[in-house]
Amino acid sequence: MRKVVVIGGSAGAIDALMRIMSSINPSFAYPIVCVLHVMPGRPSLLAEIFSTRCGLKTKEAESTEKAENGTIYFGPPDYHLSLESNGSFSLSTEEPVNYSRPSIDLLFESAAYAFGANVVAILLSGANSDGAEGLATILKRGGRVFVQDPLTALFPEMPQAALERVKPTGMLAPEAIAEFLNSVF
Repeated sequence: MRKVVVIGGSAGAIDALMRIMSSINPSFAYPIVCVLHVMPGRPSLLAEIFSTRCGLKTKEAESTEKAENGTIYFGPPDYHLSLESNGSFSLSTEEPVNYSRPSIDLLFESAAYAFGANVVAILLSGANSDGAEGLATILKRGGRVFVQDPLTALFPEMPQAALERVKPTGMLAPEAIAEFLNSVF
């Protein structure tokens, strides 16, 4: 089974994600799926913004589309994004989880059930606890989880909530997360 990297964040996460993605090798061989809390009702420009600053292909995830290696996918605003066991995406407008749609927990949990030990999850800056339960599910299914060091986060509440819930594989600054991904993948 192939591997996948899932990343979640909220307030302050765009800066951290940019520092990670701008340092990822252009030959990175797996899909990267990102859910960031963004304003509903407006189109997201994340794929366009990141396309000019990193060496990988970037795009907004579409329902039933299969995740391709070497591509960074962003969840669209106001839709939950999930991964299916065949590597495709599903989008839904179910009720918010942790007051959020898209929900980081939902992405992380779906990845855990679809890919088990082949998941690497990263939780970045944010101002709520979304993502902590999803990280716990990934760990239970054998995956690896990394939390942004709260001291490097613009909003440390999200990484801190995760650290109170799980013992991560690592707690790192964004640059160190990029180094890890480049060395392992």
